[in-house]
Amino acid sequence: MMATASSNHGTKSPMPLRKKIGYAAVALIGLAALWFALNFAHFKSQAKLGASYGAHIACSCRYIEGRQLASCESDFEPGMEMVRISADDENQRIRASIPLLAEAYAERRGSFGCLQLNQAEIDAID
Repeated sequence: MMATASSNHGTKSPMPLRKKIGYAAVALIGLAALWFALNFAHFKSQAKLGASYGAHIACSCRYIEGRQLASCESDFEPGMEMVRISADDENQRIRASIPLLAEAYAERRGSFGCLQLNQAEIDAID
């Protein structure tokens, strides 16, 4: 009589479903992080554009039309919900920002209306 082996040395047990889901989640998070890193410059430039537009519109609304700052947000285009504005009434200046990404300033300058401040002017404020 021959003896037969009862152990399965050559076969692998299948990977548990929980482990498969974990690996898939890590892979998806990694791909999302890579996509965000590769597109960060685009996001930052769009944020700067939105903040600049918001500063200009809010400055015109507040200092040319004479409206309250809270009503000026209704003039923003759809998709500008992240833009935050604040006013410096003494200098007739508006600061618009998108948290952690961009900020812009616009200031009323007499008959020229509201103008965007360049980086040197912004640095002089701080």
